[in-house]
Amino acid sequence: MNIFALFTQHVRAAVSALAADGIVLPEAALDRVVVEAPRDPTHGDLATNAAMVLSKDAGMKPRDLAEKIAARLAAVPDVAKVDIAGPGFINLTVKAEVWPRILAAAVAEGDAFGRVGIGGGAKVNVEYVSANPTGPMHVGHCRGAVFGDALANLLDRAGYDVTREYYINDAGAQVQVLGRSAYLRYREANGETIAIPEGLYPGDYLKPVGAALKAAYGDRLMSAPEAEWLPLCRDAAIDAMMSEIRGDLAALNVSHAVFFSERSLQAPLDKVRAAIEALRAQGNIYEGVLERPKGADDADWEEREQTLFRSTAFGDDVDRPLMKSDGTYTYFASDIAYHKDKADRGFLNQIDVWGADHGGYVKRMQAALKAISGGKAALDVKLVQLVRLFRDGEPVRMSKRSGDFVTLREVVDEVGRDAVRFMMLYRKNDATLDFDLAKVVEQSKDNPVFYVQYAHARCRSILRNAAAAVPDMDLEPAALSAAALDRLDDAGEVAIIQRIAQYPRLIEAAAQAHEPHRVAFYLYELASDFHSQWNRGKDSSHLRFIMENDRQMTAARLALVQGIVTVLRSGLAILGVEAVEEMR
Repeated sequence: MNIFALFTQHVRAAVSALAADGIVLPEAALDRVVVEAPRDPTHGDLATNAAMVLSKDAGMKPRDLAEKIAARLAAVPDVAKVDIAGPGFINLTVKAEVWPRILAAAVAEGDAFGRVGIGGGAKVNVEYVSANPTGPMHVGHCRGAVFGDALANLLDRAGYDVTREYYINDAGAQVQVLGRSAYLRYREANGETIAIPEGLYPGDYLKPVGAALKAAYGDRLMSAPEAEWLPLCRDAAIDAMMSEIRGDLAALNVSHAVFFSERSLQAPLDKVRAAIEALRAQGNIYEGVLERPKGADDADWEEREQTLFRSTAFGDDVDRPLMKSDGTYTYFASDIAYHKDKADRGFLNQIDVWGADHGGYVKRMQAALKAISGGKAALDVKLVQLVRLFRDGEPVRMSKRSGDFVTLREVVDEVGRDAVRFMMLYRKNDATLDFDLAKVVEQSKDNPVFYVQYAHARCRSILRNAAAAVPDMDLEPAALSAAALDRLDDAGEVAIIQRIAQYPRLIEAAAQAHEPHRVAFYLYELASDFHSQWNRGKDSSHLRFIMENDRQMTAARLALVQGIVTVLRSGLAILGVEAVEEMR
C-alpha cells in the first residue's frame, strides 16, 4: 500500500470533479500534482501542491482553488482534517486507522512493498566506473562504482528496465603509454635493470604483465621494433588490467551486463565517421576556426580550420572540434559515436557516472546526444566528487603497488564491502567525501552502516526470541499482518509505521532524482526510530516487543518488527549492503 499514490488519486479525483463543474480546465496538468510528507510533521501527515500548480489553469488564486479542493478532500473517508497553509498548500491529517492498514500491507507484501511502477518498463542505460584499463582501481573509482550500482538497483526497484554498462577506453593514447610501460616490465623480467621515465606508469602492478610477456615470447621482443612489440604489450596489459578490474568490482559486489570496447567503434566499421556524417547531414558540422579558450589551455584547440560540431545550437557554450591536426578523431568524436550506439540499441534514457574532473564535458555530450538522436534521447550525467582517505583523522599514505594512490581492493580488504558501499552512499554524490578507515568499523551510533545493520540484526533477534518465548505463535508475515495492529497506539510505534509508510514514496523520489543517497539517509532514520523504541522498552516494560502475558499485543508488535525488517532488507539491497542476521 502506497499512501502517497492513494492520496494522489484522491487529489486527482477532487480536481476532476471540479473540472466537471467547469472550475478547473480539463487539460489541467495533473502530472505535476504531487502528494508527499510535509517538511514540518506538525502540519499533518500529507501535503499536496495541487492548488499551486493548477491555479493558472483554473484562472484562480491558489488559495481560492485550495479551498475548493480541500472541501472535496474533506469528504474522503480516510481524512481526519484538511488545512490550507501559506499561499495555497493543502495539508492532510489521516485517521488513526489508516496506519495499521499500511503496516499490514508492508508485512504482507514483503519484498514487493516499495516496488513502484514509475519506470513503466522503460529501458535505461547506466554507464559507470569505465575506468581506463591502465592500472588498478582507486578509491575514487570505488565511489563511482558504488554510486552507479546502487542507482541501477534503485531504478530497477522503480520499474525501469536497467542495463549496466562499462565503457573500456582501449583506443586512446593512454593505452599506448600502458603498452610502453608494460614493455619496460618485460625487459625487467628478462634481467634488464630499468628506470621508469616520467610519463609512464610506475606501479608494481605491471610486473606480472612483464613476467607473462616473457613467458609467452622469451627474449624475442627485446630486439623487435616498436611496431611489433607495442600492440602485443598493449593488448596483454589491457587484458590483465581488465581482469583485475573485474575482480576488484566483484569484491565490491558490482557487476556489469555489458563491457563495451572503444576500439569496436573504429573497426571493422568506422562508427565514429558514421556519426560525424550523420551530424553533417543534419547541417550540424562545419569547417571553421575556434577562438582560443579564455583562462585555460584546451587540448583539443588548434588555431587552424577544423571540423567542428555546432554544439552551441544545442545548449553548449562553444562549438567543438571532432578531428585533430593529424587526421585522427578527438575523444569527443568517439564519445558521440558511443552514445549514438547506445541510442541505436534503444537506450533513449542514458545515465553516465563520471568523476568530478569531467564537469566541463557535460554540456557538450548532452548537446551531441540531443543532436545525433534528433532530440529523442536524453543524457543525465552524475558527477562523483573526490574521496579523501583517512585513518583516525590522519591522511592515508599512498600504495607502493599502485605507485601513487590507494587501491580499491586495499580499502575493501581492510574494512569490508558493506562499510565501503554504505559510507560511499551516505553523502550526496557531488559532495566531497571524507572516508576514515577507523571510524567506518566502529560499533556505535556514529557509524551509520553499523547502526542500520544492527537494527536489522536486533529485529531478527527479537523474532528469534519470540519463537522461543511463544513457540505456538505463527510468526509468518501472512499471520502477523492479520494481527490486531490497531493496538499499536504508542507515539513511538505510530512514528515507526509512518516512517515505513514513506518508503514507497522515497523510492519514487530517489529514482526520479537519480539520488540513491536518499535511501541511505532514510534507512538511518528508520534504524534510529527503532533503536529509540527498543530503548524505551528497556525502561518501560509495557513497551517491550514481547509481552508473554499479552499475546495479542505481542503479535501486533512483532508485525511492527517484521515491517521494519522488510524495509531495512529492501533498502540495504538497493545499496548493495548485506542485511545481517546477527552482529558479532
